[in-house]
Amino acid sequence: MNVAEQHSEISAPLLQSEDDDNSPVEQVALTVPITDDPTFLVVTFRMWVLGTIACFLLSFLNQFFWYRREPLTITSISTQIAVVLLGHLMAKAITDRVFFKGSKWEFTLNPGPFNVKEHVLITIFANSGAGNPYAIHVVSAVKLFYKQKLSFWVALIVVITTQVLGFGWAGIFRRYLVEPAAMWWPQNLVQVSLFRAHHDKEERTKNGLTRNQFFLIAFVCSFAYYVFPGYLFPVLSSISWLCWLFPSSVLGQQLGSGMHGLGIGAIGLDWSSISSYLGSPLASPWFATANIAVGYFLLLYVVTPLMYWSNVYKAKNFPIFSDGLFKENGQDYNISSIIDQNFHIDLEKYEHEGRLYLSIFLSLTYAFSFACLTATVVHVFLFHGQELWQLSKSALKEKKMDVHTKLMRKYKQVPEWWFQIILVINIAATVFVCEIYKNQLQLPWWGVLLACGLAFFFTLPIGVITATTNQTPGLNIITEYIMGYLYPGYPAANMCFKVYGYISMKQGLTFLQDLKLGHYMKTPPRAMFMAQVVGTLISAFAHLGTAWWLMDTVPNICDRALLPQDSPWTCPTDHVFYDASVIWGLIGSQRIYGNLGYYSATNCFFLLGAVAPAFVWLLQKAFPNHQWIRLISVPVVLAGIIKMPPATAVNYNSWIIIAFISGFVVYRYYKNLWSRHNYVLSGALDAGLAFMGVLLYLCLGQENVSLKWWGSHTDICPLASCPTAEGITVDGCPIF
Repeated sequence: MNVAEQHSEISAPLLQSEDDDNSPVEQVALTVPITDDPTFLVVTFRMWVLGTIACFLLSFLNQFFWYRREPLTITSISTQIAVVLLGHLMAKAITDRVFFKGSKWEFTLNPGPFNVKEHVLITIFANSGAGNPYAIHVVSAVKLFYKQKLSFWVALIVVITTQVLGFGWAGIFRRYLVEPAAMWWPQNLVQVSLFRAHHDKEERTKNGLTRNQFFLIAFVCSFAYYVFPGYLFPVLSSISWLCWLFPSSVLGQQLGSGMHGLGIGAIGLDWSSISSYLGSPLASPWFATANIAVGYFLLLYVVTPLMYWSNVYKAKNFPIFSDGLFKENGQDYNISSIIDQNFHIDLEKYEHEGRLYLSIFLSLTYAFSFACLTATVVHVFLFHGQELWQLSKSALKEKKMDVHTKLMRKYKQVPEWWFQIILVINIAATVFVCEIYKNQLQLPWWGVLLACGLAFFFTLPIGVITATTNQTPGLNIITEYIMGYLYPGYPAANMCFKVYGYISMKQGLTFLQDLKLGHYMKTPPRAMFMAQVVGTLISAFAHLGTAWWLMDTVPNICDRALLPQDSPWTCPTDHVFYDASVIWGLIGSQRIYGNLGYYSATNCFFLLGAVAPAFVWLLQKAFPNHQWIRLISVPVVLAGIIKMPPATAVNYNSWIIIAFISGFVVYRYYKNLWSRHNYVLSGALDAGLAFMGVLLYLCLGQENVSLKWWGSHTDICPLASCPTAEGITVDGCPIF
């Protein structure tokens, strides 16, 4: 009996099997090879050259495109594809001469054919540059929005320390989040499929395609198609047909706008907009997709309309969907007017300007974030607590290991003290820098230690959710909330506290995901550690250098008031980050969500988030035969939707549709087709989009060559952002 016959359908996020030596998670069993060749050389000259170049280029390109209206994220999958030919070319062209033959320094530039483990290590190396360092947001906010001084070297230290801090958490929690088969990290299966497509010898079936042939066809189609949404016909990114039917109706456009409203019926035919915030829908397990869809529908189509048209928190004075900050009369809040010369809030001027207001959707997003935080802790405690307790007592016995963990035990492991040394040195360096440059960073020493404590506490529960569902609940809100109470009026301190508390945890999860990829591909752990450390340092310099260059060379970058209407440099994620720094840092939690605040009632969501997983757990115990109850994950319901904004309705609509087709329809009824081509298709779509996006910018964007016609405007819904309260006047909007 083959694996597909044994596991005809995944019935729960975690499937345990005591009898099968293969992974108990069916998607892994169908995708990951269970063999290993320990004779492959991994740390080679080719690996260093290609890994360094790929890491630098990914860092540069991702930071470059991050400031754009639809951020284009070029994943390490693109590198994974690009280096195949280069690796084989180097294996044929470079001399195989052995230098210092017979001595302990003996080495060769060309140890033989380019192998899959070299390829894996290059990809892990490059992946260090694939994710944008969150600390760059601090730099953008201080320099572009607050227009305050921040030196390059101080910014560099913040970027490096926030990235490297994650190594400590990765080292501490790898036994919980890498070795167990239940922690399967769905996103990695895309890359595993591509490695197999490029390196496995596969015979073409009759009337069929090999994985490599399918990848090439899908890649060419993706590459060619992106010229339409990327240049010729950008409206394809958000087709909001209700706006076309009601061109003069505020209500119609509020309901139909995919980018500024509720997005009823709005869809995007652009892989960039589909995968830009939630990742590839083809990599999402169906149970996770269903949870995200439920949360999305609940927030956008039940709670938001109910509260908006009930005028809760004076919601009608503002747009229904916006990341802006407003006065009571619907006008934009002038933040610079309430900041004194010491980069601190001026309370007298704040009282004069009046209370700060949020759109109803943004306030609800924060409320759902509160719930997500407590739901994550309670969910992991109730559903995974016993398993984690057994692991913490070193009870991971041989019979509970899958074949991948057994094979990896043959390699020399990375001592835990390596990670601990990095962690201690990094924390000490961070405290030192924050004290020396307190006038720029504002963060006191105790803030650094508290942030590290939060990251340590939440890495495991959030890691469990990420490793099993492909969705990551964030710590950004709770870090902002806590520091906003403890140290109000200092926005830079709040931002720094957030990146040390939140991003060090998230970066740790990135390292753990790469360790799991190497685990699946049987890559020596010490080689992976070395590649991750070097890649992280290279990416920090490249990301910050690129951001600094753009801030100095692109006129009015991120300033929507001064940029041309069709400018791509609108910085959606930086605007959300800046807004949060104003709410939590400058004005402070107490004056927004505390006893002095207008939105204090939303604190009840902390309690709701804690109660909801307990309710699901009790339901599961009461009705053990109802398998669908086991698929409910409250943290995923909440975590998926807190990416809005900057994510919008059109991003979610298209993502959910494609994830449903892939994860439910094709996976259930065409499993052989799914196992051969699903993840390969995901990688091909990512790569084709990335290469065409770069080509369009180099050939047309740098020369400011653009088309001006009806189809070049995305989401033609100008009235969607209008308020609907009586007497509120905003330019371009009707008066009610």
